[in-house]
Amino acid sequence: MSRSTRGADRAEPEHPSATLSKSGFHARIESDRYSPGSFLLVVDGTPQSHVDLDDPTHLNFEYVRRIGHGIDLLRPEGEAITAVHLGGGGLTLPRYVAATRPGSRQQAVEYESDLVDLVRRELPLPRDAQIRIRHGDAREVLAAFPPGLVGNVDLLVVDVFSGARTPAHVTSAEFYTLGRTLLADDGMVAVNVADGAGLAFARGQAATLSSVFEHVSIVLDSQMLKAKRFGNVVMFGSNSPLPFERMPRLVAGDPVASKVVTGAELRNFIAGAPVVTDQTAVKSPPPGRSIFQIKP
Repeated sequence: MSRSTRGADRAEPEHPSATLSKSGFHARIESDRYSPGSFLLVVDGTPQSHVDLDDPTHLNFEYVRRIGHGIDLLRPEGEAITAVHLGGGGLTLPRYVAATRPGSRQQAVEYESDLVDLVRRELPLPRDAQIRIRHGDAREVLAAFPPGLVGNVDLLVVDVFSGARTPAHVTSAEFYTLGRTLLADDGMVAVNVADGAGLAFARGQAATLSSVFEHVSIVLDSQMLKAKRFGNVVMFGSNSPLPFERMPRLVAGDPVASKVVTGAELRNFIAGAPVVTDQTAVKSPPPGRSIFQIKP
């Protein structure tokens, strides 16, 4: 029996779940009725991860697909990388890296140990995946990584949420500067930013990343750029030029087409937004309850 079949047998009748001891949020795993072998991790009513056990290269969420494009372009196809993921969830991107770049060394940081236990039990990782999971606050663990990682990380993914919001302490220039110390000279950070009308939070994050990294690009769909709806903005930063020549074509061909904003257009997007510091940082805005919420 395949892993996905075993997971489906457990998931469909009772929705495996856990109450997370640190936050008190309820987490559950639901089978995806439209994609056999796939599952949703729902935390506090908000879908946080989509995992396809049969095909880990299947990235269902739009923002995750955009990060996936960045990972594909970061290094030559199939080349192993060293990656750190802040925010574990269903471990969708670590699974993707393990499948597309065999031999990659990865570490994922997750605050909720109960969530890790639930995911490991119901959505087991491939046996050959070199993925180490660290438990704790993303910023605290980031500051305590072993010296051997400093300056040697190819990819740092920041996708930290408490429920449906990003905690303030992982949005500041001080936080991103700490993350930069891990990266190789041509390493890349990829950040998931959730925001709504006006995009004030996203503009602040773009200004902050631009103050820390020499090269920054963001990817979002045109309706968000017109500030008409809530959604996700993916931001990439590096101290070397981003190898994104093919990125505009890739994201334009996604099911929800999006565009790359960089250079002068990015400066216009930032529009004088202040750099976020530890003293001024705030949580990301909450989405409307009707946007992402799934009823129990």
